[in-house]
Amino acid sequence: MPDLAVVIVTWNVRDLVLAALRSLFADLAASDLTADVYVVDSASSDGTADAVAAAFPQVKLTACSENRGFAAGNNLALRQMGFGEPPAGDPADLPRAVYLLNPDTITQPGATRALFATLFADQSARDRRVGMVGARLSFGDGSFQHSAFGFPGLRQLWAELFPTPGRLIEQGFNGRYPRDLYAGDQPFPVDFVLGATMMLRREVICEVGLLDAGFFMYCEEIDWALRIHRAGWGVRCVPAAHVIHLGGQSAGQVRPQTVIRLWTSRLRLYRKHYPAWKVFLAERLIAAGMRRKARQAIDEPAAIREAYETIERLALKR
Repeated sequence: MPDLAVVIVTWNVRDLVLAALRSLFADLAASDLTADVYVVDSASSDGTADAVAAAFPQVKLTACSENRGFAAGNNLALRQMGFGEPPAGDPADLPRAVYLLNPDTITQPGATRALFATLFADQSARDRRVGMVGARLSFGDGSFQHSAFGFPGLRQLWAELFPTPGRLIEQGFNGRYPRDLYAGDQPFPVDFVLGATMMLRREVICEVGLLDAGFFMYCEEIDWALRIHRAGWGVRCVPAAHVIHLGGQSAGQVRPQTVIRLWTSRLRLYRKHYPAWKVFLAERLIAAGMRRKARQAIDEPAAIREAYETIERLALKR
């Protein structure tokens, strides 16, 4: 079995996924890792599947007849490898690690090896076992991008939906880690890493299960990280692994639906993992925030305002 299995789920970003694959394969070729690469195309209409098959015949390509979302698409590839609930067959026959990579990424030299090395680094007896790692991300222009976050709570909701002093936006109040940690050379513990780059040990997936396909898009990585932490594994961000993440390239094509999917996923996350009192307060904060956004969106397309109104109703369970 290979050291690593990489999964890219893509939808209507043909040129971006081809660039992502070029940078990934170049990085893998310079490493000592053996790897299989899976691409799951979610019924793209821009010729993605044919382009990938032509340019990268070594890729294990699945062309879906419908877009089933990020979590379900990744689960499809994971099941092809032999993962499941429970796994099919002997876990020793599975890849040592699985790497979920967004199609709007450009892997920088050495990034994949740095993630793999951190995942399997010797840990002292006092350290929590590292089960998931993520890269240091930057935007396409080279500017800083937050790559990891604290688990969302009521303060993060307030900071996103209501006026908040700027000094709090970039701090732990809003689930952010200090920028100097990213500038260092040491992996640091986090609650969760952004879903653009997630590498996991096979034992973790066997223990906690696959992604929750109830999340069509957004929050699936938070749900997974919560389950991983509860199973006794740690999560690390790895500054030495640098990946450019353009961000939002698929979701930006369908903005009103994206707004609904984002907040539907957040409501699902709170209702799944948080105590009843916190869910009650989160629902009221979201409803009030959506009313505020709808009032402010007077010059936006009607579909955007309707999306905010839909989320308000869902938050109040109307």
